Amino acid sequence: MTDSMTDAAPEKKAANNFLRNLIAEQIAAGEHTGDVVTRFPPEPNGYLHIGHAKSIWLNFGLAEEFGGRCHLRFDDTNPGAENPEYVEAIQEDVQWLGYDWAGHVRYASDYFDQLYGYAEHLIEAGLAYVDDQSAEQASASRGTLTEPGVNSPFRDRSVEDNLDRFRRMRAGEFEDGACVLRAKIDMAAGNMNLRDPVLYRIRRATHHQTGDAWCIYPSYDFAHGQSDAIEGVTHSICTLEFEDHRPLYDWLIERLPVPSRPRQYEFSRLNINYTVTSKRRLKLLVDEGFVDGWDDPRMPTLCGIRRRGYTPASIRRFCEMVGVSRADGVVDMAMLEHALRDDLNDNAPRAMCVIEPLKVVITNYPDDGVEMLAAPGHPQLDGFAERQLPFTREVWIEREDFREEANKKYKRLVLGKKVRLRNGYVLTADEAIKDADGRITEVRCTYDPDSLGSDPADGVKPRGVIHWVSASHGRRATVRLYDRLFSHETPGRGDVDFRDQLNPESLTTHQDCWIEPAAADAAPEAMFQFERVGYFVADRHDHTPDAPVFNRSVALRDTWAKIEAAG
Repeated sequence: MTDSMTDAAPEKKAANNFLRNLIAEQIAAGEHTGDVVTRFPPEPNGYLHIGHAKSIWLNFGLAEEFGGRCHLRFDDTNPGAENPEYVEAIQEDVQWLGYDWAGHVRYASDYFDQLYGYAEHLIEAGLAYVDDQSAEQASASRGTLTEPGVNSPFRDRSVEDNLDRFRRMRAGEFEDGACVLRAKIDMAAGNMNLRDPVLYRIRRATHHQTGDAWCIYPSYDFAHGQSDAIEGVTHSICTLEFEDHRPLYDWLIERLPVPSRPRQYEFSRLNINYTVTSKRRLKLLVDEGFVDGWDDPRMPTLCGIRRRGYTPASIRRFCEMVGVSRADGVVDMAMLEHALRDDLNDNAPRAMCVIEPLKVVITNYPDDGVEMLAAPGHPQLDGFAERQLPFTREVWIEREDFREEANKKYKRLVLGKKVRLRNGYVLTADEAIKDADGRITEVRCTYDPDSLGSDPADGVKPRGVIHWVSASHGRRATVRLYDRLFSHETPGRGDVDFRDQLNPESLTTHQDCWIEPAAADAAPEAMFQFERVGYFVADRHDHTPDAPVFNRSVALRDTWAKIEAAG
């Protein structure tokens, strides 16, 4: 067992990635020549979450593996929901994960003029028309999965009339919602996406890139494929919910004078238990104050899990472990936590922090004595700086590490028994001091001055090893213990409000903790294993050397597996 006390680790082998195999086969067979060009195309209407991490890893990773390029393109066709704040946050998240995009940041709005020209091309070809039906009428005429739709009464307008009305739409002559531009495909198609889908809507809203230059905006389905084609994307990789949109994607590409012919491929999205990844739901949690913002460490947003202490390497490793397939499923949160433990076990230096302090007075140590004890930065690996631990007459230990009486299974400090301080001396507990309510406030001990690095001369071995911090040289710190945000494995399933399944113990804050001095001086986002406690990160916003704040990234073991087994 390693020092981190992690649970048994699965083999580090790559899970299936059918897209990687497919591209390799296309290249080997000569079906694909030239660069592999992918894109990551988020809509800037919220912060990215862990599900997006898989798409980022996949799109950027495939391009990198095959010597191609990946574009970052914002599909910004809905100005009412989009915000420059999200644009900046998304770029930061992509770069934090270790990726960079080819060329400049792209926007669908960069192509609004070309997209508008493509729309006129469809009208001139008799493949699109302006529909004056209300939204309610259009919805009612669309049909159902078992019944065909009904043609719009405006479907057979002349090309000239449609061009005139579409140009008047652009000129702002009609009110919002008065009419839309629709593709003329087949109202009886079995695929609902082919029942004359909307290509343009009137929407008077200031756009974060184009300002008020436009009052009509293309639909996602119309803008997406054509933007891919304009950019020379070869592999347009989407999640499975877009599979039914692929026939429309291809229909438009085949009928428009676009400069290239991208192909769409779908993979299963990343679903994790005890988590929600709906942007709408995440926004509700923020807006209604259930969490402290988008980057609350309990949130599955990338900025949230970054603040929690997850590393880019652990997230990429997690995505590799999950693999890429077309089969939907739910991944156990324990797999993500394991990926982090696996990374931090090798890369996080060790430190000691006492969360719930109990004072120990070493009665046979000088009142003003200070001794610097050497401790390794990592017990198994070289390359970590040695730590210096001030040892003094008074030290803090965890309250749970002392009992007046205990059976042999309890391997900590007990009255009349010996225990070793980690990297330090052996103590013997002599007396427990209590307040008027019977609560222990202090433990008085004696130490064996000859026990540093060796067993006591009397041959009585200590019961165990506990961590500690000097009471006079340690630094007071705030420690936040985070747990899963939801107590239910599938929040919100059925008729249950997902907010009713929030875990009331998802955050516990301890403000009177004590930490060794060197760790307190660490920079924000510095990561540690607090020995015997867990993996922690210095909060990227709140931590300062004068007021240290540490967030627990993950416990040393997967305690939820035990909870579920017991339940």
